[in-house]
Amino acid sequence: MTSTRFHDRTVLVTGAGSGIGRAVALAFAAEGAQVVVAGRRREPLDDTAALIEEAGGKALALTADVSRAADVQAVVAAAVDRFGSLDAAVNNAGVFRGGQPLADLSESDWTEQLDINVTGVFHALQAEVRQMRSQPSGGAIVNIASVFGVHARHPGATAYAATKAAVSVLTRGAARDHIGDGVRINAVSPGPVETEMSLLPGETEAERAERMENSVPLGRASTTAEIAAAVLYLASDDAASVVGADLVVDSGKTT
Repeated sequence: MTSTRFHDRTVLVTGAGSGIGRAVALAFAAEGAQVVVAGRRREPLDDTAALIEEAGGKALALTADVSRAADVQAVVAAAVDRFGSLDAAVNNAGVFRGGQPLADLSESDWTEQLDINVTGVFHALQAEVRQMRSQPSGGAIVNIASVFGVHARHPGATAYAATKAAVSVLTRGAARDHIGDGVRINAVSPGPVETEMSLLPGETEAERAERMENSVPLGRASTTAEIAAAVLYLASDDAASVVGADLVVDSGKTT
């Protein structure tokens, strides 16, 4: 029997044009949600929305830059205007820049990661919580952090790890601030996932699979569907007493 945990609930997913964000959006739609997909580029968002609608779901695609507070506020307002509420949100938009030692990282790469990965989550949390706490039913928010952060470090990813550590801390702090408002906030910290972001420069998917066999206990990267399953659990009533958690899904990499 198909699960309908999110029947008639409205869910916002940022960074929903590809990878984890698209998988999360499709998973929510498959369980009955009306999904608002947001990101900076229109075409991939339209593709995600089309996949949802082709499967019989409801979707709204909106362009937004999470580093701008007004953009996120407009997306939340549009979601409520179209569907009547905002019941869950997944703050997935993020970028990785660099790959070199910290001393060689450009200031623009540092700033872009801060603006999107940290300030973007801050903007999203503010807009989402303000809407959810005005609703009798409250809401649930899941932030996408990373094992590169409070859980682990990696050469060439210091700045990225700093931003994702900040997401973990924002999650825990906001969770304590707003659980009394009826808003549950948690995070998922993925390890290596079968997305473009986990490919080394010039590496093929087959080469990545071989590398994973020798570098993580499970012997493979997580699929985007596995990350989506973790997100949906935290956003669902199944996790009604889970507050401020940072759920690591990393094929055993940090064990």
